[in-house]
Amino acid sequence: MMGKVTLRNLAAHKIRLVLTAVAVILGVAFVAGTLMFTDTMNKRFDDLFSRIGTNVAVDVRAKKVVDGDDDGSAAQPVPAAVLKAVQNVDGVKDPFGNVTGYAAVVGADGKVVGQSGEGPPQLGTNWNPKGSYDLKTGRAPRGPHEVVIDADTASKGKIAVGSTARIVTSGQPARMTVVGLIDTGDLMGATVTAFDTPTAQRMLLKPGFFSDIEMASSGPSQAELKSRVAKALPEGMEAVTGTELREETKSDIASMLNFFRTFLLVFALISIFVGAFIIFNTFSMLVAQRTRELALLRAIGAARPQVTRAVIGEAVAVGFVGSTFGLAAGAGLAAALQAASGMGGGLTFTASPVIWSYVVGIVVTVVSAYFPARRAAKIPPVAAMRDDVALPQRSLRIRVALGSLLTLVGAGLIGTGLSGGGSSAVALVGGGAFGVFIGVAMLAPVISVPVVRVLAAPFAKVMGTPGRLAQQNALRNPRRTAATAAALMIGLALITMVNVMGASMRKSVDAQIDRQFGADYLVQPQGGGGIDPGVLPKVKATPGVQAASVTYEGKAKIAGDGTTYMAGDVAAIASAARLKIVSGGTDLGAAGMMVDEGTAKDKGWKVGSTVPAQFTDGKTQRLTIAGVYAKSDLIGGKVIALPVYLAHTAKPSADALLVDAAGTDAGTKAALETTLKDHPNLKVSDQASLKKDARKQVDFIVTFLSILLAMSVIIAAVGVINTLALSVIERTREIGLLRAIGISRRQLRRMIRLESIVIAVFGALLGMGIGVSFGAALQNALKDKGLSELSIPFGTLVAYLVVAAVIGVLAALWPAWRAGRMDVLKAISTE
Repeated sequence: MMGKVTLRNLAAHKIRLVLTAVAVILGVAFVAGTLMFTDTMNKRFDDLFSRIGTNVAVDVRAKKVVDGDDDGSAAQPVPAAVLKAVQNVDGVKDPFGNVTGYAAVVGADGKVVGQSGEGPPQLGTNWNPKGSYDLKTGRAPRGPHEVVIDADTASKGKIAVGSTARIVTSGQPARMTVVGLIDTGDLMGATVTAFDTPTAQRMLLKPGFFSDIEMASSGPSQAELKSRVAKALPEGMEAVTGTELREETKSDIASMLNFFRTFLLVFALISIFVGAFIIFNTFSMLVAQRTRELALLRAIGAARPQVTRAVIGEAVAVGFVGSTFGLAAGAGLAAALQAASGMGGGLTFTASPVIWSYVVGIVVTVVSAYFPARRAAKIPPVAAMRDDVALPQRSLRIRVALGSLLTLVGAGLIGTGLSGGGSSAVALVGGGAFGVFIGVAMLAPVISVPVVRVLAAPFAKVMGTPGRLAQQNALRNPRRTAATAAALMIGLALITMVNVMGASMRKSVDAQIDRQFGADYLVQPQGGGGIDPGVLPKVKATPGVQAASVTYEGKAKIAGDGTTYMAGDVAAIASAARLKIVSGGTDLGAAGMMVDEGTAKDKGWKVGSTVPAQFTDGKTQRLTIAGVYAKSDLIGGKVIALPVYLAHTAKPSADALLVDAAGTDAGTKAALETTLKDHPNLKVSDQASLKKDARKQVDFIVTFLSILLAMSVIIAAVGVINTLALSVIERTREIGLLRAIGISRRQLRRMIRLESIVIAVFGALLGMGIGVSFGAALQNALKDKGLSELSIPFGTLVAYLVVAAVIGVLAALWPAWRAGRMDVLKAISTE
C-alpha cells in the first residue's frame, strides 16, 4: 500500500521530481565522467605499451643513483663496449643500442612544432629497423644529413618527404633532409624524430655511447637471460627484463593517472556535497508541505516506519533517475575531456563508472532525505485534524552548540595539518574544511537573521511593499534560507580561496623577481633540451651586452639525500640572484659547494665542512662548504663548483643563460632575439616578461580550478530555483491573498526576485568570508615555501557578489513567472 502511495506521489509531482533530480544528475555526471575518462586513458596507455618493446627480452642501462630521477634525465650513458660485451652472451639475439634525447622540428612557419612549455615530449632517437615504429612512407635515414619524423608532426609543420627541415636539439641546430615519415600510432601529441645511430649519438648524447641497450632472446627465458647478461656487465650497469621495464613505465603512468583521477574526484565530491544540501533542503520542504497528508496516513493506520519508508522510497526513485541521467551526462563530460586532451578514438566503458554512479547517486539522496523522513514519521495522527500543524523543529540552541564545536574542531584540524606537514596533512586539512563547512552551515540560521535584515533593508526602503515582503519571506524561515545559502557558500568559499591563493602567488612571484633577479635578461630553452654551448660567444658579441654566463643543473645524492643543484660561474650566479652571503664566499675552487642557511642549519654544516656527494656516473667525491647564503627561491639550496659538474656529466647542457646589458637601451632585447633567431627553442626574458609568464601559469591554474568548482555553484543555483519554486507552491494561498488585496503581478514577481537575490548574496558573503580565511591561512602556512605575500583580490570578490546577485535573479525567473500566472480564486481556496 505504501509503495503505491510513493509511486502516486512521484507521478503527481513530476516537476518536483525533476528539480530534485537535477542536483543528483550534476554531481553524478562529474563522478561518472571522471571515471570514464581515466578508464579510457588507462586503456589507451595499456594498448600503447602492449605495442612498444614487445620484442625486448632484456634491457641494459646505468644504475639509477639519484632517488626521484624517474624521467632518467640525469642517467649516465652506456659505453659502446657494453654492447660488444653482451653480444657474446649465450642466448642474446639482435642486441641494439638505443640513443634518446631532446629533438624538435621547426615547421614552415619558423616555430617549433608542438612546443608548449610543459606539453607533450619532443623525442629524438636513433632509427631501429626492428623497433616499435614503422615507416609510413619513404626510407630509413642514412648519413649525417638525413632524418625521419612522425607523420603527425610533418602534417602540423607542413613538411613533406624530400623537403629540408630544421632540427633543434641541445646542440647546434641542423638542416636535414626528411627521407621518411614514421607511423607512431597514438602518442598523445608527442613528436618523434629519428636519425641514424652515429648522427643520433653526436646530436643527442655523445659519440660512442648509448642511452640503453635492448636485446631479444634466442631461447632462454627473460629471467635466465637477465642473469646471464648481468654477469657480463661492468660496475654501474644493470640488466632488467623487458617485462620489468614495461611495468616500470606503466607504473609511472598509472601513478600519474591515479593522481589525476583523485584530483578530479575531489571536485566531484565537492559537487555531491553541495548537492546533498540541496536534496536535504528539498525533502525538508516537501515533507513540510505534505504534513497533513502524512499525518492522515498515520491516522488511518500507517506506522512510523511505513511513513519513513514512503519518503525514503521517493528518495530512492529520485536517486535512481538522477543517477541514470547523470551516467549519460558523465559520458558526454568524458567525451569532452577526451577531446580537450587531444586523444582520438572512442570511450572505454567498464562496470566501475556504472556501479559508482548508482551507489553515489542513490546513497547521497537517501542519506540526505533520511532526517526529513524521520521528522515526518514523528507527526502524531491527531495532527491530521488541525490546520496549523507543523513539523517538529529542534531548538537552535543545540544547533548553535554543535555548529560552534564543529567549526572550532575543523579550524583546529586545518591549523594542525597546515603547520605539521607530513603524509596526514592533506587528510587533516580536508577533514577540517569539511568540519568548518558543516559547522558554519549549522550556524547559518542564526547568522542569517541579522545579515539578511541588513542586506534586505535597502530593498525595503527603495522597493516599498515588494521589498518589505521579500525581507520578511527571507527571515520567516531562517533554516530554509540558511540551507539554500549554504550550498552556494561552499562553492564560492572554495573559488574565493583559490583566487586568494592565486593573487598571493602572483604577488609573491613578483616580489621574488624584484628581490632576487639581478640579471637584465634570462635566456631559457622552451619545451625541453638545453642550450647549445656555441650560443654563449654569440650572445657575448651581441651589441649592448656587457657580460653573459651559462648555468647548469645537475642531480646528485649529497650526504645521502637525492637533490638538484646548480653549477656555473658562481660570481655571476650570485650577482644574478642577488644572493646574500651569510658566511664564507663565492670562491668554490675545484671542489667547493655553497648551500643556503636552511640546509646548513638542518645538516649542521658550516664553512669548511666536507660533504660526500655521489653523482649520476656512480662516482663519489667529497665537497667542501665554501659559503652559506640566505634562502633563494630562484637558485635553490645548493650551488656546486663547475669543474665538479663537468667531471661527472657525460654531455653538459646549460639550462639557462644570464645576460647583463651595458646600459638601459631597450633595443638590447631585440638584438638578443636577432642573435638567437636560428634557435627558435630559446626565449629571451627580462623582469617584466618573467613576471608575465609566471602570472600566465598562475592564471591558468586559477581558471582551471575555478571551472571545476563552477559545477558546485551551478548545483547551488539549481538549489535556489528549487527552494523558490517549492516556496511558491507552499505559499499558494498567501500569494492568492496578496493578489486579492491589490498587489500586482509585477510586484509579486519583484518580491520573489528580491528574496532570491538576498539568499544568493547572503550565501556569497558567507562563502567569501570563509574563502578569504582559508586562503590567508594557507598563505601563512606556505610562507617559508615561497608564498611570502598575502593578496586579497577585492575586485574579483566584488565581481563574485555581482555574479551571486545575477544568479539570484536568474534563479527566480521561473518561480516568479509561475507565481504571477496563478489564478487568484484557486490560490485562495488552496488548503
